Amino acid sequence: MTGGLLLSGAVAALLTTALPSRAPSGGWEDPPPDKIIIKIATVNGSGCPQGTTAIAVSEDNTAFTVTYSDYLAQAGGNSDPTAFRKNCQLNLVVHVPQGFTYAIASADYRGFASLQSGASGTQRASYYFQGSPNTATRTHPFSGPYNDNWQATDSTDWAQLVWAPCGVQRNFNINTELRVNAGSQAPGRVSFMTMDSTDGDISTVYHLAWKECPDKK
Repeated sequence: MTGGLLLSGAVAALLTTALPSRAPSGGWEDPPPDKIIIKIATVNGSGCPQGTTAIAVSEDNTAFTVTYSDYLAQAGGNSDPTAFRKNCQLNLVVHVPQGFTYAIASADYRGFASLQSGASGTQRASYYFQGSPNTATRTHPFSGPYNDNWQATDSTDWAQLVWAPCGVQRNFNINTELRVNAGSQAPGRVSFMTMDSTDGDISTVYHLAWKECPDKK
């Protein structure tokens, strides 16, 4: 999938939370009134085969949603030896209203995990702008026995946000990963993690922070 997916519209039913327009300290800017448009430049990885990933933008420009339909890692039993780790690298072209810049303030991940006793799972994500040496990485571990939906949230304080450079286009990269270890207690039984729900109706929501560029007229 390259360059063909371009979606902008209402996804309020999928967005269960939204950032306040301003932080308690007054740091948040109100989101710009014009729509942001997000285009998937490339999608690569074993967790997001072609045609299994979609993206949409919220009406108020405070969030966007990435939906996966075939993102599953598993280990144990007769699992393929390479199936224990799945990843997905999203390279996004983000067109923002003139005079504004943005940062990813938080990201909510959801899925389902079935981990046998002694097994473990990991959800990991890293974020960086094209050409930037700054990469933010967050990791969330899960331990068996576990058989339920899971949720993980990556949050960043205002002072530590990494902002898109003003006045120049830099693609934004999100690299997510699921990893499962069968452990030694029940290696013959399958453990797995998905980054979707059992009915496929689940999403990853990325919340945006906004501020005006210094030279905004």
